[in-house]
Amino acid sequence: MSRSLKKGQFVHPSILKKLAKVRQGDQTPIKTWARSSTITPEMVGFTFAVHNGKDFVKVRVVENMVGYKLGEFSPTRKFVRHGGKVQKEEGATSAVTTPSAPPTKNK
Repeated sequence: MSRSLKKGQFVHPSILKKLAKVRQGDQTPIKTWARSSTITPEMVGFTFAVHNGKDFVKVRVVENMVGYKLGEFSPTRKFVRHGGKVQKEEGATSAVTTPSAPPTKNK
C-alpha cells in the first residue's frame, strides 16, 4: 500500500539537514541508516552511504532513482552461488590445478 498523497513522500529529517550542509557536486558520502527514505529530486547528484545491516554501501543518486527508496540500492543479502553441474566442474578444475602437499609418513 502506498503512502497518502496528502502526507507526501517520507524523507528522514536528518537527511534533509545533512543535504542542506553539503554543496552540490561534493563527493563526500552522506551517511545514513534511513533506508526507508524516498529519493527526491533535491538528492540527485549526491552520494549516500546507506547502511545494509553490516556496512555502508555507497549509492550515487541519478535522475532515474527519484521516487525509489534508498534501501532498494543497498542489498542486505549476499548471493553466494547456486550449486549444480557448473560449480562441480569448477571445483574439480581448481582441485587439479592446485598442487597439494606431499604425503607424510606415519610410523
